[in-house]
Amino acid sequence: MTAQILLESGEKSGASTLRIVKKGKSMQKIVVDANIVVKWFITEEFSNLALMIRDRFVEGQIEILAPTLLNYEVLNALRYSKLFPQEDLVDAAISLENYGILQFPLIGDYAQKTISLAVEYNISIYDAAYVALTDVLEVQAYSADRILVENVHQNYQEKFLFITKLEKNKKIREEKDEEEE
Repeated sequence: MTAQILLESGEKSGASTLRIVKKGKSMQKIVVDANIVVKWFITEEFSNLALMIRDRFVEGQIEILAPTLLNYEVLNALRYSKLFPQEDLVDAAISLENYGILQFPLIGDYAQKTISLAVEYNISIYDAAYVALTDVLEVQAYSADRILVENVHQNYQEKFLFITKLEKNKKIREEKDEEEE
């Protein structure tokens, strides 16, 4: 599926709004945070679930959405893991680019929502950007950051989910189970 990002100006506020315009086959869209994408490169707890998301994405069965800060956060985590020499970090950066994750800049209503959530939940702007994207784009998100998920749980229990909830997501899970049979 091809998606186009539209930037619209609000009539009253003049603020910009992000909107996805779908072209072609519709597929499930999810936001994933950097904690999940790091697990594509480093084997750790829940890497199997993170790799399931990656595989569904690569196979064209789901679309992954994220803030534009995703690549920075992933590469920073890989660098400080001390498992990646410089040349491997360059390879990881190329891989991230080649995945073609649809990334959204922090502008307009999305920026306002991000700031509001950061203040309301006392979380970083970085973390709030992932949570806000679920609202702005009206999609579910998955995170491997248990503390973040717990912090926003009260208002986002159905939208911002810990990665283990992926196992209960029938749309993604059924396709994987069918292939394993």
